[in-house]
Amino acid sequence: MADTSPILVWIRRDLRLSDHAALHKAGGSGRPVIPVFIRDAGVDGLGTAPQWRLGLGLGAFAEALEEKGSRLILRSGPAREVLEALVAETGAGAVWWMRAYDPESVERDTRVKTALTDQGLDAQSFPGHLMFEPWTVETQQGAFYKVYTPFWKSVRGRDVATPLPSPGALPAPDTWPESEALADWRLGAGMRRGADIVRPYVRLGERAAQSRLGAFIASKVADYDSGRDLPAVDGTSNLSENLALGEISPAQCWHAGKRALEDGKAGAQTFLKELVWREFAYHLMWHTPRLLTGNWREDWDAFPWNEDERLAEVRAWKQGRTGIRFVDAGLREMYVTGRMHNRARMIVASYLTKHLMCHWKIGLKWFEDCLIDWDPASNAMGWQWSAGSGPDATPYFRVFNPVTQLDRFDKNRDYVSRWIAEGKTHPSEQALSYFQAIPERWAMSPQDAYPDPIVAADEGRKRALAAYENRDF
Repeated sequence: MADTSPILVWIRRDLRLSDHAALHKAGGSGRPVIPVFIRDAGVDGLGTAPQWRLGLGLGAFAEALEEKGSRLILRSGPAREVLEALVAETGAGAVWWMRAYDPESVERDTRVKTALTDQGLDAQSFPGHLMFEPWTVETQQGAFYKVYTPFWKSVRGRDVATPLPSPGALPAPDTWPESEALADWRLGAGMRRGADIVRPYVRLGERAAQSRLGAFIASKVADYDSGRDLPAVDGTSNLSENLALGEISPAQCWHAGKRALEDGKAGAQTFLKELVWREFAYHLMWHTPRLLTGNWREDWDAFPWNEDERLAEVRAWKQGRTGIRFVDAGLREMYVTGRMHNRARMIVASYLTKHLMCHWKIGLKWFEDCLIDWDPASNAMGWQWSAGSGPDATPYFRVFNPVTQLDRFDKNRDYVSRWIAEGKTHPSEQALSYFQAIPERWAMSPQDAYPDPIVAADEGRKRALAAYENRDF
């Protein structure tokens, strides 16, 4: 007899219907499908902005499921206990989910799969958060890649699975299990007054993500190679927010980029490389989990970074009051929009780790709290790349000069004018909104005088290079 027991589809960072292997297979099985999201310790451990953005994403995904005649069941607690309880309540014979790759999730998922399988249940995980499973990309010696360019050359000619369509239907069970209320979870409580400021910049859900990709391919990807470096220009895809929560899959982005390249849009090649840069971050995280918590280059453990977050220089950096306009503009953009232009991210990170000689973990933690596009692998690799402790062929002697970088990439100062209000007779609405979003205890005002640099660009560069050249490793 055919199995008619329900299938639990455990939803995580995959808030979409299309190109969702677990939902696609479940929807085609003819069996009842019960999507469930679990608020476990991993969710509770998220930073303020990522947790808020997750709550918004769950709401949008629940609405999309309802349009299919389905529901999103919300439960709290350890994943194994929640899933076993749902199996008992619903008579489910299978639990399926899309894979995660960070070490905590891998450990949790392994325990869950073992426990469910031992109970005779069909426990399966599916790919989809990445284009290439990390264990499938190897050097000729059978090792993992430690440098991006060879990694890119290894995967650029590989076939990427054709994205799956949305399931035609998701059969409902005869009786739905009880669900907790999303509002009761208060995932956005930590945002306080900042939520109203950041919300207009959010592009929420799968439809918005697909629309964003379509607009990028149609009008921006051709010039992406140059446009992506200009922070005052809307020249990037802005898809990091949606990729972080799986509202769009990397395979969908890859195939759109490939079609654009075939159509003669040269900038699409750089877009494809950026997608693979994300893959490379996951590749390193999978093979060297210390990327998330310690220096990827372990000899950098001896480097004398400052690790005291209470320093006045660190506070000024977090508040966008360093006196270095490119740095301050980037940090303020992040506080208002929940994202930061990639060129600004490099400058902001370089200034903290090199000019201020502060540990990259301070910046990683701040971004983890403030970014709506926070991604564990990309955030960690980005910070370590900037600090010099990560995967880079030229780590320590590259010190970005934030003043000359501004001259090069924001020659007319459009970007810094958009985000810095002090000293302006008529500051932009974006610059003023920063003061409406920040904690009141910071006691900052657009009428304040703009500060002098806490560490001048040339001075900081010389200090950093001297420290690196005299290092003991």
